[in-house]
Amino acid sequence: MAITHLPADSAAACHQEIISVHNLSFSYQQQQVISGLSFSVKERDFIGLIGTNGAGKTTLLRMIVGLLKPTGGEIRLFGQDASKFKAWERIGYVPQKNAFNPLFPATVREVVLSGLTGRSKLFRRLGKEDYQKAEDALLAMGINDLKDKRIGELSGGQQQRVFLARALINSPTLLILDEPTVGIDTETQESFFHMIKHMHQHHQMTFLMVSHDLDMIRSYLGEKPAAQNGKLKFHIKHSHETQDCVETNLAHSLKGLREQMESRKEVVRIGDRNY
Repeated sequence: MAITHLPADSAAACHQEIISVHNLSFSYQQQQVISGLSFSVKERDFIGLIGTNGAGKTTLLRMIVGLLKPTGGEIRLFGQDASKFKAWERIGYVPQKNAFNPLFPATVREVVLSGLTGRSKLFRRLGKEDYQKAEDALLAMGINDLKDKRIGELSGGQQQRVFLARALINSPTLLILDEPTVGIDTETQESFFHMIKHMHQHHQMTFLMVSHDLDMIRSYLGEKPAAQNGKLKFHIKHSHETQDCVETNLAHSLKGLREQMESRKEVVRIGDRNY
């Protein structure tokens, strides 16, 4: 089944395809998970992907980022065959669950900083600006006080914040998120969604996100899915708004999120005082 890019208007047509999927299929142990899926993601799209368990949401994302090989079909990233794609620093990815050795000797700050190095630049030398980006990301996710702890010492929710910060720090063109706010408190969820909507509307960033938060998906991307393939439902919104932010890098958005969260905490503290 082919999914037509929606909305099919002149605004969407002016932007290039970032992801192009054609006749994609995937089978696991002789069970068909995805069959005949075709769709595209253009610059400044925000695509919310929902579906029941077993619908293939996570499988699709893992194929796009090269962690799984399709049974059939083609995936192109920024116009290039995914099997030959090298510019992985242009893509930020937060998996649903992060599998790693809990004894891995890396601090939270080191994990976040690793997001600044692409797969082909593992030994890139970091500078003062890089460390400031890490500081902003840590503060924005509310984990600055954990920066010197080993990643394996953290709870599941804390780890998810770390990997969110890691995906955002490199200011990616495309951000792929698989249930990004699982284990995160409601206040941080709201602030996070506010931030990514701002980046979608006013910065050159494209989103492909799996989320269990149907209210968030529908409130921003519309009540009805723009397209469907099997049990996969695609909610699509294209942003063509004027670039009205003087600051266009990710540090600006992270700083705004941090200030917003600090402001909310101050309001709560004032509200708790007894007079």
